[in-house]
Amino acid sequence: MYFYVIAIMGLNKIYYCFIFLIFTLKLISQDDYVNDNQMRYEDWTYKPYIKTVQLHESSFDANPALLQLNGSELLELSFDDLEADKKEYSISFVHCNANWEPSDLLNAEFMNGFFEANIINFNFSTNTIQKYTHYSILFPQSNMQFTKSGNYIAYVYEDNNKEKIVLTKRFMIYENKVTVVASVRQAMGNDEQYEKQHIDFSILNSQYELTNPFTDLKVVITQNNRWDNVVNNIKPTFVEPNKLTYSLDDKSTFNGGNEFRYFDTRSLRTYTERVYDIRKDSSYIYHIELKNDELKSFKNYSFYNDLNGGFLIKNQDMIGSPDIEADYAWVHFFLPYDNAQGAGNFYVLGKLTEWRLNKTNRMTYNYKKMGYECSLFIKQGYYNYTYVYLKDDKKGGDETFSEGNHWETENDYAIYVYHRQRGTYYDQLVAIKRLNSLRK
Repeated sequence: MYFYVIAIMGLNKIYYCFIFLIFTLKLISQDDYVNDNQMRYEDWTYKPYIKTVQLHESSFDANPALLQLNGSELLELSFDDLEADKKEYSISFVHCNANWEPSDLLNAEFMNGFFEANIINFNFSTNTIQKYTHYSILFPQSNMQFTKSGNYIAYVYEDNNKEKIVLTKRFMIYENKVTVVASVRQAMGNDEQYEKQHIDFSILNSQYELTNPFTDLKVVITQNNRWDNVVNNIKPTFVEPNKLTYSLDDKSTFNGGNEFRYFDTRSLRTYTERVYDIRKDSSYIYHIELKNDELKSFKNYSFYNDLNGGFLIKNQDMIGSPDIEADYAWVHFFLPYDNAQGAGNFYVLGKLTEWRLNKTNRMTYNYKKMGYECSLFIKQGYYNYTYVYLKDDKKGGDETFSEGNHWETENDYAIYVYHRQRGTYYDQLVAIKRLNSLRK
């Protein structure tokens, strides 16, 4: 009887504890901060003092992180350590399947030579208030070559200890085994024709055998390098000899969105178009107050050139290398909004946030100013960004509430074609097609 009474009296407490646990797990799952030392198979920074992580084809900072198998291109990985000391960093790699899960390949099955390398190229910042150490490495190297196409994770760790992960970055190695012919058109039906863009494409495989494209082939489409709204599991509409046609699947329809917002911090001495104020705090760290943004959800579409969410690190105040002479500043964003939304959150999104939706770039509502605000500590340069709304039960950000959607918007798309041959246990990346909604 005693234990029965205790159980009855504790029901309310148990109920509220249960509700609290569900709420807590919801927040954790949204930000995915379960274990900061557990490897994530996506772009992720595990230490707060690691900033401006970039991975791109080495000839230009805005190039995607793509390599052709057995080609001559190199990728460059770079990042800043704000602790401004010298650390022993190393890099290694994981081969992944089409869903960005580790494949069953051993290192020796997808690489020749060494499987990891020390990052020995580093420089200390000069003429900056925020001190940092800039690290970089080029790969593949003569003694470290990739032998399989597919999805890869590059991960950096400290002190030769792979348990001390610092960052992870995605890249892809592709082959040209099939040909993709694609185009972007205005969506059809109801109001979607004014708001959305549809991707029609065909896969031509006259020189490559596809035994069962419905089970062995996986097609993935991204918009502006985003992974939160990625489209996958697309099946062919028509199957002909040596040709697969994808044209009627609604999955390959995207919000048109709007042109990206921008700001210019290449100079910390000049008030550029989007900068309202530049000041220093008591620690002499720069703060940049951007002009209040405006809701564009009901405004007419207006074209202007942008970087489709990218950024370029530049410094117009110094004549040396921006890698080590560009300073850091707190950049403050503000989006006026009449009422706080209770079923989700707004986020600042772009390459400047590694295209992630987490607590670092989640905006908070200021009831006095009646709007959403966020502050990011970023390096000098020219930046694109957008605002997206993430509902609590969704995975992808929605630009509808802040940016509006227009079928005319200029967007970059990429189609990735993966194939798992019979008798193998990994996904090859047999083709990539990059296209733009305006450039034919």
